Amino acid sequence: MTSAVEWLDSLSPWPHEFGLERMRALLAELGEPQDAYPAVHVVGTNGKSTAAVTIEQLLLSEGLSVGTTISPHVASWSERIRVNGTKADFEEAVGRVRPAAERLGATQFETVTAAALGAFAVAGLDAAVVEAGLGGRLDATNVLQTRVVLLTNVGLEHTDVLGSTLEEIAHEKLAVVQEGSIVVLPDDTYAHLVPGHEIRTGSANEAAEAFVGHAIEAEVDVALPGRFERREAEIRDGAHNPHGARYLVDHLPTDDFTIVASILADKDADGVLRELRRAGSRFVATRSSSPRALPAAELAALARPHFDHVETVDDPAAAVARAHELGEPVLVTGSLYLLGDLAEGERRARWRR
Repeated sequence: MTSAVEWLDSLSPWPHEFGLERMRALLAELGEPQDAYPAVHVVGTNGKSTAAVTIEQLLLSEGLSVGTTISPHVASWSERIRVNGTKADFEEAVGRVRPAAERLGATQFETVTAAALGAFAVAGLDAAVVEAGLGGRLDATNVLQTRVVLLTNVGLEHTDVLGSTLEEIAHEKLAVVQEGSIVVLPDDTYAHLVPGHEIRTGSANEAAEAFVGHAIEAEVDVALPGRFERREAEIRDGAHNPHGARYLVDHLPTDDFTIVASILADKDADGVLRELRRAGSRFVATRSSSPRALPAAELAALARPHFDHVETVDDPAAAVARAHELGEPVLVTGSLYLLGDLAEGERRARWRR
């Protein structure tokens, strides 16, 4: 039998039609593991993984046992399922759901979500922190016993599925709110979408406090692959839309980076480049392994109106090396696929040593 990773790679990442019927059928075959614990559901456009792991760490500081599932991964699938702050046994978790998932034709995301929820139930955890995949209303994660919902932010993305306005997208994301859920919002812009619920303003800290019912004194510092990941003279971040790029640039320590980027063709590349220009004037265009990635030369052409110096280097690792030659610090961004390619190349290099 193929490994969990090989099997997952063979599955479709997208459903033919969005809906919860297959996910509910899969969980029913697994004995409804999602009912074994209360959950914090993290929805939003950007920053969900960092928020989810921050909540995890805060709840752990309170003595709770916590399961967390985030997506997407950068270096390995096992990043997606965490138990008490460390990676779960991924092969075991996926193996537990594989027969039912194969029988029902589950997607990659449905399978990994079910594997995570099952692993949390088997471990007898006190709480789950679950990052939504796409939107909320029809997302495979919308099956939880949700005590708290955190909305990180709302930006224009996946408009073909979620809606063409910020209001429509927020409505889709906040559709995960259940009776009795406490809702944590970044501000009061979308409070009218969840009438009759207790609403708090804030982010991950406030969501964790809402879950436990009191203030949490602990301070946590979260480091995740590809999410403002600091390296020597380099920062890597998977910002892939204008909203995420704006947040990233606003939090950089300087405006003199050499930027390396690959951007998918279905993203607002010009909007991302416009934001990244505020981070530096030197740009190296490359291309990730994703079939949806813009060719490096095409990305370079889009970048020239925004940057003083633009080069094209097709190979991601060579592009990063060239950026360091042009001037440090270096910012690597635009796509988690790019960061995944770099991580995979580094992993192979370590094996060869």
